[in-house]
Amino acid sequence: MNNLMTGFARINITPPMGIDIVGYFIKRNAEGVLDELEANAVAVAFGDKKVLLISVDHCGLFKSILDGYKKAINEKTGVPIDAIYIHSTHTHTGPAIYENTDDALINQYRATLCDKLVELSKNAISDLKNSKMGYGIGQAPNVAFIRRYRMKDGSIRTNPGVNNPEIVHSIGEVDERVNVIRFDRENAETIVVVNFANHPDVVGGNKISADWPGFTRKFVEKAIDNTKCIFFNGAQGDVNHVNVHPKAGDFNDMFNDFDGCSRGYGHARHIGRVVAGAVMQVYDKVNYVDVDDIKYVQKTIEIPTNKADPKDLPLAHKYNDLHNAGRDDEIPFKAMMLTTVVAEAARMVRLENAPETFPMLFSAIKIGPVAFFGIPGEPFTGVGRALKETEGYDLVLPTCNTNAKEGYFPMIEAYVEGGYEAKSSNFKAGVAEIIIEEGKKILTEMNRAEI
Repeated sequence: MNNLMTGFARINITPPMGIDIVGYFIKRNAEGVLDELEANAVAVAFGDKKVLLISVDHCGLFKSILDGYKKAINEKTGVPIDAIYIHSTHTHTGPAIYENTDDALINQYRATLCDKLVELSKNAISDLKNSKMGYGIGQAPNVAFIRRYRMKDGSIRTNPGVNNPEIVHSIGEVDERVNVIRFDRENAETIVVVNFANHPDVVGGNKISADWPGFTRKFVEKAIDNTKCIFFNGAQGDVNHVNVHPKAGDFNDMFNDFDGCSRGYGHARHIGRVVAGAVMQVYDKVNYVDVDDIKYVQKTIEIPTNKADPKDLPLAHKYNDLHNAGRDDEIPFKAMMLTTVVAEAARMVRLENAPETFPMLFSAIKIGPVAFFGIPGEPFTGVGRALKETEGYDLVLPTCNTNAKEGYFPMIEAYVEGGYEAKSSNFKAGVAEIIIEEGKKILTEMNRAEI
């Protein structure tokens, strides 16, 4: 063992029934619980430095809310704010959390979650034990698919529907790698950190669920004695679970939902098993490495705003007003195309009087030759691939929706091609490439500097 210490904690964060559920452009309220939501935390210490890696079963938490949570954690634990890394797994069957609302359930839950994350952080620090660290990379085949497709008419559509005869091919290549970190601890459970990129939008409906990340944690802990598992989602902005050309039993435990996407609780369980299986592939054969230090940094960059052409605003206001009035049937689109049009209109209206740039917070934590890089939204898989190739590291774990929730970060070509993600993004074309450039710079500087 060396001077590295790690601690683990877990807390139940299941919301009260009746609370709004986020994730779609339709109203949903929680009417049951399929499985409990969790917040999990790993505390890492080396000498007098400490960092907190926290993963929350939520679709995505806004920066203003997370800033308050981090301040509360800092006041109760002494861990620097820049060393607090709060990730949302992006489950689409979790509760809404807003600041400016009269909804009593949301206000109560928002405050309760803050108290629980403080308790979680204190418990993880109290659990610190001498540790050694190893890592490996498994594979999770055939559970994640690029969700943007070229159609026969030349257009690009997101989630065009299962067995749509107009599909020509997908746009991009999925990343099936599963990053695994293993912390072996003296007289305590082994901590297993899992990082894989895919949308947790598999369950659908009006019942609370952690989706496949929750199943992944459970299956890892069931398969490997004396382990605790924490999950961090990756660059999943253009990736989901929908196999548009299912064969044999691919469609088992699934149904076609309102937006043309296939979903099913049983399929979320299947993905959890496959990702847990990727952990099994490498768990016993991880590459143990020396950890000589831990470092952390957070940096804010200004990104150009994706404002609408003024000539497009009248129609955007019309569609936005119709949607807000519950009159989607008067908008001349169906299924995912309706979602795309509604999201685009909302973006145009939302940004009509917005500033020319928005601040974007990047977060990075280095543990020996391994780094976590937190992106405050949903980057395309190309962002994750590029960051994983940053020189000077054995392993880079890109994580979405970390320390903020700022929407989609598509690759530059997606703005020309079209599709839901680019049409709804708050940021101009080039945002993904800025994230790659700045991310590599931050990681490289953190690796070289005395921080």
